[in-house]
Amino acid sequence: MIKAVLRERRMGASLLRLFFHDCFVQGCDGSILLDDVPASNFTGEKTAFPNVNSVRGFDVIDDIKRNVEYVCPGVVSCADILALAAREGTVLLGGPSWAVPLGRRDSTTASLDGANSDLPGPTLNLTELIQSFANKSLSPRDLTALSGAHTIGFSQCVFFRDHIYNDTNIDPVFAAGLQRNCPAPAGSGDTNLTPLDAQTRFVFDNAYYPNLVARRGLLHSDQELFNGAAQDDLVRQYSADSALFFADFVAAMIKMGNITPLTGSAGEIRRNCRVVNNS
Repeated sequence: MIKAVLRERRMGASLLRLFFHDCFVQGCDGSILLDDVPASNFTGEKTAFPNVNSVRGFDVIDDIKRNVEYVCPGVVSCADILALAAREGTVLLGGPSWAVPLGRRDSTTASLDGANSDLPGPTLNLTELIQSFANKSLSPRDLTALSGAHTIGFSQCVFFRDHIYNDTNIDPVFAAGLQRNCPAPAGSGDTNLTPLDAQTRFVFDNAYYPNLVARRGLLHSDQELFNGAAQDDLVRQYSADSALFFADFVAAMIKMGNITPLTGSAGEIRRNCRVVNNS
């Protein structure tokens, strides 16, 4: 992870997001890592709308897995490697550490439909976000804390275009600045990247929350956390107290990492994170 983050600091955020996208579909089982295998009619989750041309870091997980297998073959799951990589990426960018519960096993299945339906999208309102997280036994406080991961990383123009052109709960100067890198016509500059937190884009801190208070959330779903509703007070608390945010983020990450893991004899320990064994 040190090598990966030194090579590209954005990778810390990418692997944290990859873990999130894994856990919200079938639980934290490494299913997102599986490639499509057309010859056997196996379809993974990588081509789901929230994932295609968006989730990244698979090569880093592959590299870690090769090294782990060389030393300790058939013991450490891809799901656990992903959980640990997400933690290390957070720490390397200045964020908190936590004890990662281990013992997950790898799924032999994936769910394209689940990835399309269960991953909360950038256009959701607060009610929809709260319900999406509740479906995974995560509370509104967990939602607001986990969203603080957007203090690092980038988003593509296609995911925030509507917010910066059509929403009213956005600072107009902030919106105008973003529009220079994200043209209004659909299909124009869709993949152009903008940092989710422009001030400290490669530092895991609490800057995401003052941005929300200033109406400078990049995504519609970000700004929904501070928009005159139930999470406003918590956003203000995190904005003023980074230690509180870090503590709640750690607690929420541990809860998320415990979403329906495969244990015991369920699943398998993949030799290659991209394919099920004996495929």
